[in-house]
Amino acid sequence: MAIVEQIGPSERAVTWRERLGDAVRQREGLRALLLAGPGGAWLLFFFLLPTAIVFAYSFARRGPYGTVDWTFTLENYVRFFDWLYIRVFLVSVWLALLTTLICLLIGYPFAFVIARSPRRWRNALLVLVLIPFWTNFLVRTYAIMLLLRSDGLINNALQWLGLIDRPLTMLFTPFAVVLGLVYGYLPFMILPIYASIEKFDFTLVEAAQDLGANTWQVFWRVLLPLTLPGVLAGSILVFIPSVGAFVTPDLLGGGKVVMIANLINQQFLTVRHWPFGSAVSFVLMAIVLAATMLYFRIGETRRI
Repeated sequence: MAIVEQIGPSERAVTWRERLGDAVRQREGLRALLLAGPGGAWLLFFFLLPTAIVFAYSFARRGPYGTVDWTFTLENYVRFFDWLYIRVFLVSVWLALLTTLICLLIGYPFAFVIARSPRRWRNALLVLVLIPFWTNFLVRTYAIMLLLRSDGLINNALQWLGLIDRPLTMLFTPFAVVLGLVYGYLPFMILPIYASIEKFDFTLVEAAQDLGANTWQVFWRVLLPLTLPGVLAGSILVFIPSVGAFVTPDLLGGGKVVMIANLINQQFLTVRHWPFGSAVSFVLMAIVLAATMLYFRIGETRRI
């Protein structure tokens, strides 16, 4: 009783306030757990668990008739660094970088035009960007094949105009693969850049012009640095699916342009070397993750 009597009203109020704050924090934590639970369970069972299984396969050996021998080995990762597979990886990275650059050169001006258009036209222009998503990607790839083949629309038009004497070989070439990738992933470049330009304060452009900056200086020193987050986001969204593309090089490359995803598919379904296919998948994942982190680090440095 003596101890209780020594606690004044203000101290009791502080104690109750702390208890109430703890109860509120516990309730918020429980609410956050309930909200994140379904998404976390989905990632656990359909991403982390399959990834862990493939990771375990990458350290196994190929048994007879395509079976898996669960003997630990690093042979699959060492084998990846053979020049035959390194060349396939370098081709994949080169085509993905080229696709990203072309999408940037086309997408940035287009996003700028959309952002600076009258508001009544913006939605219509954005719909034009999104229209390709209304059609299945495989159907769009077959449509490009019809355009590029020897008796396709492009060759027929060029011959009718008298610009060429014989059909050009465009299908089943790296050109066709890059064209298909650019066509497929261009909207992923336009939309993030448009979001950055739309929020840009164009009074900064007027201020730079008042200070004597020309058009190129305004773009390079004012507009581009402040819209760089959109450029980086668009580049990541284009580069990552491009380097791991499978349908486009398989159809438009015709087996002559082999990218890393085609190699993985071949190891799993044709050669039935699941351990090596798993190792190639993880090497690709690690390199793409490192490139992504480097991209964002460069972006942060430029913003500073």
